[in-house]
Amino acid sequence: MAGLGGRPGRLAKVVVPLSAALLLAGCASMPSGGEVSKVDDSQQAEGDTQVRVFGVPPQPHETPAAIVNGFLEATTSGETDFATAKQYLTTDLKKRWNPLAGITVLASVPRAPQMPDTDTKATQETVDLTNRETARVDAGNAYRLSTAAFHEEVQLVKESGEWRISVLDNGLLLSAADFQRIYHSVNMYYFAVRGSGDGPGSRQTLIADPVYLRRQQPDTLAATVTALLGGPSKWLAPVVSTAVPAGAQLHGHNTASVSLDDSQRLQVRLDKADKVRGEACRRLAAQLFATVQGQSSVQLSSVEVQRTDGSEACTIARDEAGQYGPGALVGTVNGPFYIGTEKHNLLVTPPGSTSGFPVRGPLGADKADLRSTAVRRDGDAAAAVKADGRQLVVAQLADGATAQTAPLTSAAKDPKNGLSAPSWDGFDDLWVADRNPAVSRLYVLPGGTGQPFAVDVPELQGRIESLRVASDGVRIALVVSEDGRDLLMLGRVDRGGTASQPEFTVQDLRDITPVDESVLSVSWAGGSRLVVLGSDPAGSGQQIQWVSTDGSVSPASDTIGEADSVAASEAPDQATVSLVAASHGSVYWQSQDLNWKKVTPAGSGPVYPG
Repeated sequence: MAGLGGRPGRLAKVVVPLSAALLLAGCASMPSGGEVSKVDDSQQAEGDTQVRVFGVPPQPHETPAAIVNGFLEATTSGETDFATAKQYLTTDLKKRWNPLAGITVLASVPRAPQMPDTDTKATQETVDLTNRETARVDAGNAYRLSTAAFHEEVQLVKESGEWRISVLDNGLLLSAADFQRIYHSVNMYYFAVRGSGDGPGSRQTLIADPVYLRRQQPDTLAATVTALLGGPSKWLAPVVSTAVPAGAQLHGHNTASVSLDDSQRLQVRLDKADKVRGEACRRLAAQLFATVQGQSSVQLSSVEVQRTDGSEACTIARDEAGQYGPGALVGTVNGPFYIGTEKHNLLVTPPGSTSGFPVRGPLGADKADLRSTAVRRDGDAAAAVKADGRQLVVAQLADGATAQTAPLTSAAKDPKNGLSAPSWDGFDDLWVADRNPAVSRLYVLPGGTGQPFAVDVPELQGRIESLRVASDGVRIALVVSEDGRDLLMLGRVDRGGTASQPEFTVQDLRDITPVDESVLSVSWAGGSRLVVLGSDPAGSGQQIQWVSTDGSVSPASDTIGEADSVAASEAPDQATVSLVAASHGSVYWQSQDLNWKKVTPAGSGPVYPG
């Protein structure tokens, strides 16, 4: 391997088989069955190997630049204690440097610049590192996009006649490629807290909070549980709660405190959690169940929470864990639904079908005159914006039902400036934006037809063009037109007031737009992912991408040419097999073989419930 700064490579790469007995496989889907079993080398498939990288310690008489580059390379090794990297530091700095303080992800491999030969009598030197940031990961492992310029001064001194780093910021510097090789996204689960107007049970909905953990750990199962015990990310913390008692930790900080037996029962032994019992204990067990199951290669049967002495505090079985979510509020209707071109009515396509059929009730009738729609998550009702973009109606999807006009009307003359496509959360509240340039606002209508409440978005700079609210009601994706480009913004819904006079605010907007894209359409696609249809502002093409709520992007999917919208199911077990899109007046769904199939009759605006 070629080294940095024109010197030999410092990293040894070895292909090492990873035991299939490890529980965590980095897979976000929930498999249907299987047992955990140990295997010998003859059973290892080629895909079960990973490249492990080992750092090389400093060599005698190296220059300051070579020492800095060698250190940076050593931090990309598979060592979780960074023992080799610390050999490049002075004796004092070894004691103080904290590699776990965070990660700065850079556009290219960090390297020291070419430097003139150092005076042999010199005892101090400074090396400047410059680059461009693509993301930052905080000490809690939460990822956030960044486009800031990067600069750091690394200071070195001579110690026992050799150059060693004496001043260095805490944390790691990694290229985007190294970061993806070393870390992967893992969902932690916490309970949504909707606010003072909550009804009974509203705190029992688990939602995903993605963090980045090392792929190669001495015990990946224990590492995942430890991350959950550490609490939610700073961004999500104001709207979630955790059943983890303050200060709770693995018993004795021992990874053996987390185990999985032959019946697929997860056992977690905790210190400082002996007082947790009853419903609080079951909620803690539900968090553990969802977090571990979301990354598991097998189906867990139950989770047992144990006290310090190893006695059972509570046990939750798979069926009971499912009642807490995640996905408990997503709904059960598969869809998709879309607006028919000929009759402007609401059609539904059964799963796997290429035919659309009118829904029951007034929205499926001939000449329904619809422009956009949102189906309630239980599948029993839908809201729709009329063709003029000014009127919002809600109706049951049942024979004999009548459409009810919602108490919200846009004054816009152009439908493109009228009401956006609406969106339902999992508590039957309807969200919609009035795009009228004169009075552009975001609204929520309790129950779909209740009095609309204006939603404050204090950090909003442009105009909301479209929106999708998550089933949990505390996260909302907004497509915002700003400076000639449509950006994807994720906001946190803070609720206050009372049940009769609620107050809504979308706080802490974060830009999660894929790099160099202008967003055309977005849809929730699982607990912590969105599917995004974007285009290059220069007009060079479109692509469909899977974007995490933290802004990290998965490989793009093939699009269908000039598409204008995209949708997927929020249900965790349906997101990757439910992709639909609209293009040139027709709706297409992507089959499991990744081919696009045209749906008839023609239509536009496909959606899943929500």
